[in-house]
Amino acid sequence: MRSDLLPPNGGSSIIPIGDVVTEGGVTIPSASLRLHAFYDDAHDCPTTASTRPIILIEHALTGDGNVIDWWSDNVGPGKPIDTRRYLVLCANVLGGCQGSTGPSSLHADGKPWGSRFPGLSIRDMVQAENQLLEQLGVEKIDAVIGASMGGARVLEWTLMFPEKVTSALAIAVSARASAWQIGIQSSQIRFIETDPDWQGGDYYGTGREPNEGMGQARRIAHLTYRGELEVDERFGTEPQRGENPYGPYRRSDQRFAVESYLDRQAEKLKERFDAGSYVVLTDALNRHDVGRGRGGMNAALGSSQVPTMVVGVDTDILYPYHQQEHLSRNLGDFIGLSTITSPTGHDGFLIESRQMGQVLEKFLRKTELLAEVVD
Repeated sequence: MRSDLLPPNGGSSIIPIGDVVTEGGVTIPSASLRLHAFYDDAHDCPTTASTRPIILIEHALTGDGNVIDWWSDNVGPGKPIDTRRYLVLCANVLGGCQGSTGPSSLHADGKPWGSRFPGLSIRDMVQAENQLLEQLGVEKIDAVIGASMGGARVLEWTLMFPEKVTSALAIAVSARASAWQIGIQSSQIRFIETDPDWQGGDYYGTGREPNEGMGQARRIAHLTYRGELEVDERFGTEPQRGENPYGPYRRSDQRFAVESYLDRQAEKLKERFDAGSYVVLTDALNRHDVGRGRGGMNAALGSSQVPTMVVGVDTDILYPYHQQEHLSRNLGDFIGLSTITSPTGHDGFLIESRQMGQVLEKFLRKTELLAEVVD
């Protein structure tokens, strides 16, 4: 491993990965990914850290490589994914907006990619990550772990580069996008693309951004991330404080409490995420299908020879639990199915820290036993 390219502990670096050729045949020249690395108690020494078992963590749609921020209860010193024991790597995905090449990045002509940025598949993202690991000189990943869009990348890692992956943990994901998921996700894309400030995707540098469309997309998305019971218990039919949605005429500034909550979620995303990336990555989720070009979904899963554990959330409406059960019945080297019981829906893998931590510990124990068997 090239320890000279490894970012400092808790830090990140933008690493060139060369040209990336998409499934659609488009070349993204001189692409880069921002890589975050965590390796506590290694005296901040990349050379020492490079000898540790490597865990690659895959973030979700609007996540980023700073996994210690969004999974703080489960990644860090003394946590289930112990950064004193493992070298933890997490890269911002290709197409994203946190330092990796995406629509807001500059093209070779000095202008943002914008509408010229190609459509991506989950496989394109994994291909880019593999090129990143090649640059680092990493030949083997001891575990690849991810949820939601990250879980889709986990599955593709096991099928595209099985010789490099010792074990895998796929959380809250399916073997392919369902028609329902595509419908929900395409509707979000439409909200953004019909915002006049979208400008065909070439809004960069114009002083106008499709914030209204982005906000609408986030409101719809967030409802699919949470559980119906949880949302109802939190908000019910209560008005937002100081407002009256029961007046004689409907007014947009007189909201129910749940509307105010969704408005805040929309504002928070607009502050930190790019609409162009949101469209590209959401479209990639629509294209997710492990069976494409591999003889169908079940044939592809059955061909997997990487020991894979699956996790689902019992109230998930975005990736319903039956989809994880389907994975468990068809994976070629299936090592266990765990359930997170929670009213919070899809986001349970983020919110239910104790349960998720127990699952991670169970998975890592299994991988160590598997390693002993192999040895």
